[in-house]
Amino acid sequence: MKGSYKQAQLLCQILIIAFCYISLPPFVMHVVCILLHIFLGSISVVTTCGNLLVIISIIYFKQLHTPTNYLVLSLAVADLLVGTLVCPLTIKFSTSACHYNYDLFCKVRSTFGTSLCTCSILHLCCISIDRYYAVCQPLTYRTKINNSVTVIMTLMSWGISAFIGVGLATVRSPPKICGKLCLNNVILVNSMGLIFAFYLPMIIMLSIYLKIFLVAQRQARSIQSTKLGATVSKMERKATKTLAIVMGMFLMCWLPFFLCTTILNLIHVSVPDVLIEFLTWLALSNSVLNPLIYAFFYSWFRVAFRLIVSGKIIQGDYTNL
Repeated sequence: MKGSYKQAQLLCQILIIAFCYISLPPFVMHVVCILLHIFLGSISVVTTCGNLLVIISIIYFKQLHTPTNYLVLSLAVADLLVGTLVCPLTIKFSTSACHYNYDLFCKVRSTFGTSLCTCSILHLCCISIDRYYAVCQPLTYRTKINNSVTVIMTLMSWGISAFIGVGLATVRSPPKICGKLCLNNVILVNSMGLIFAFYLPMIIMLSIYLKIFLVAQRQARSIQSTKLGATVSKMERKATKTLAIVMGMFLMCWLPFFLCTTILNLIHVSVPDVLIEFLTWLALSNSVLNPLIYAFFYSWFRVAFRLIVSGKIIQGDYTNL
């Protein structure tokens, strides 16, 4: 039922966007575009609120001060900025002539969008590396993944994403004033951006999660005959389900967008604006799902969220709960 509901939401989204591009009576177009702003604005609000809960939880509760959660905290900051900066700029982009006039506003929007979305993806990749050592090398996990390593991962994620965002925004030029050499450079830079912003992290994540799945299965089989067999089997199913959701949501949101971008970059075919807008918002919706995937699945975060939403952290000291 949840899957059907999400599919219905996405269908409504693309229909609303489509209506804003076709010829309609002025009054109807005005109403539909207001609804479009409300719907897309709600995505921005939900993204902001969900990630803000994660940030407050990790900062406030001392039990959540772990290297893994510091990566989740940095991921939540990136997704929060997607909700507060990229989504509003994209709403303006979706309802303006920005597609045809690559002005300063569009460069700013493109820089923020590329940088923050890439940062979110790189953080997901870092979290997968953290999970690999936790599951596959538990005895050396605390020595290999500590606060210093987490800081390095975080700085690299933000630094690489900023470099890619600024680089892509800088090299882009209107086709009419861009010669053959310039066009080749643009294609090269765009291709490198696609590789480091998505394809390489995707391959790393797929490889790591496959390794984690195989190791978890092997560990479960090795103690299947003991009294802990049933418990481990249950944990294995939960871990498998979580990994499937992590990769499934990531690929569902980002793969269509980057495949379309790759085709446009290499073949230069004509793609309807409606499709591009739909894929863009589908990709941005991953920042809504990240708090659900990496926080709501864990009981400690659920407890923290209830305390924050109910306002109990204001009434008393729950930092050491």
